[in-house]
Amino acid sequence: MKTEEIKIANLKCGGCATTIKKELLQLEGVDEVSVNNDTDSVIVTYNEEVRESITNRLHELGYPEATEHNGLILKLKSYSSCMIGKINNL
Repeated sequence: MKTEEIKIANLKCGGCATTIKKELLQLEGVDEVSVNNDTDSVIVTYNEEVRESITNRLHELGYPEATEHNGLILKLKSYSSCMIGKINNL
């Protein structure tokens, strides 16, 4: 198992954090997920062979690694993921 902090783009609020945690915990090989809105990062404990799955899922949700190009489409996806997270917190 490995624990890693992944810096991401488009992280805005608790709704974003809820969606990210829920979605990443559904990936096989991911044991723990925490989101830090202050540092724009996700801390994940996982089996090393699933790292690419983690970053791919973050990208699909609109939260690319901070090193990736962050275009308009990803920003729009993140707003959608954010709203879903807010609804799930109700």
